[in-house]
Amino acid sequence: MTAARLRRRLQGAVLALATALAVTFALLPIVWLTGTSFKSPGEFTSRQPTILPREFTTMHYQLLWAEGFPRRLQNSLVVTVGATLVSLVVAFGASYALTRFRFPAKLDLLFLFWVLLIKMVPPIVIAIPLYQVLRLLGLLNTLPGLIVVYQVYTLPYCIWLLLGFVRDVPIEIEEAAAIDGASTWQTIQRIVFPLIAPGLVATAIFSSILAWNEFLYALLFVHSPALFTLPIHIANYITEHETLWGRLMGIGLLSSLPVLILSGFIQRYLIRGFAMGLK
Repeated sequence: MTAARLRRRLQGAVLALATALAVTFALLPIVWLTGTSFKSPGEFTSRQPTILPREFTTMHYQLLWAEGFPRRLQNSLVVTVGATLVSLVVAFGASYALTRFRFPAKLDLLFLFWVLLIKMVPPIVIAIPLYQVLRLLGLLNTLPGLIVVYQVYTLPYCIWLLLGFVRDVPIEIEEAAAIDGASTWQTIQRIVFPLIAPGLVATAIFSSILAWNEFLYALLFVHSPALFTLPIHIANYITEHETLWGRLMGIGLLSSLPVLILSGFIQRYLIRGFAMGLK
């Protein structure tokens, strides 16, 4: 065996070992979370903890179901999908206008600075004004109200992210379509949308994660238990006197599955979206 071949095999073995360690490091919390959710309550305080349960039980999941997990899951899905759709529509319109039209007195830069400022401001700073707006609109303690206030998180992010994707679309293609008689909407529908579709998917995923994990505004603007989202419901399992580890681990696992399934299902578009952003 030549020295070059031995060196390549050694490099391959080192790479395989590093990959295995990285995968183990990434999956260990998930495995621990899953195992703990099936443990009996007595195992949580054991002096010899184990990853897998000694006594397998589904009691914690049964309690989660009885305590209204499906309803809270539905609330989170409604708010997340609604906030993401609103953000994508508004952000695409803003991004397209900023990249295709000219604004006097550098109003486009001023608008982008304002969007960035909103993103940088701590959410609690504008909580009181948002509370008054929702109260005047009659949207306080409603899921549509949460969709509106979640734009503080998702809309600035979507605008800045889509701005790069729309800017990468050559304007010459749109000019050629206009010469052929296509209207602006036809150009957007048949040319721009297909070209930035991976970018839209990538933006939608990250916007969904922001809305899915939001806690503060859901806590402040919703007070009916029937309208609680998953982050608020999860907080109920950490009480003043104890932490309900079994149910906490179970609901943590269940609340992570929708995002993991969504990301895995559209992974191809997500990678293409990253590739577009790097061009």
